[in-house]
Amino acid sequence: MKLKRPSLLISALATAALASALSGCAPLIIGGAAVGAMVTFDRRTSGAQLEDEGIELRAGSRLRDALGDRAHVNINSYNRQVLLTGEVPNENDKQLAEQIVSKVDNVKGIVNDLAVMGNTTLAQRSSDTLVTGKVKASLVDAKDLYVGAFKVVTERGTVYLMGRVTQREADRATQIARNIGGVQRVVRIFEILTEEDVRRMSPLPAARPAAAQQPLAPSSSPR
Repeated sequence: MKLKRPSLLISALATAALASALSGCAPLIIGGAAVGAMVTFDRRTSGAQLEDEGIELRAGSRLRDALGDRAHVNINSYNRQVLLTGEVPNENDKQLAEQIVSKVDNVKGIVNDLAVMGNTTLAQRSSDTLVTGKVKASLVDAKDLYVGAFKVVTERGTVYLMGRVTQREADRATQIARNIGGVQRVVRIFEILTEEDVRRMSPLPAARPAAAQQPLAPSSSPR
């Protein structure tokens, strides 16, 4: 599939994301950057959104106390499902991080994708931030998707897609992310909804699939 040229929106969001990342580079990062006013609807309940924020804050505080500056851990919670990415110096710290987060109130599941290796450089983290911005902007550009249904995290070229989406939306977003420059692989952490579920919860008409869109088999392998 031939992709259209990147839009001004993609460039603007990627630049804004990078500027945000460079403004504060703490070794432990909580949550991901939002797309701002363009996120018009979140499929989580308001209670779940507040709980996700609380999970990220409490988990971040506890991990900071336990690991200090020796680890670089990103914490992202979506509908009480927590994704841990980043780097830790050894396997014991990787397991310790998961144990600590599992004891935080309201956590219902953990995906522990921490790597046992040295912390990444500022250049790598800046590159990941740009990739995240490009993926988000491409989701905005897609007329058959709601960007507010997705959360995007990038770590060392791996894009993690989180959200409450239909199977069609999951496949479409995966295809989009795989075609972004700098993406090494895509990992999907989705709660799959039916089209009827989406119609019931959405204040807007459900997005329609593009006529020429071909279905993509679920995958979290390298593109």
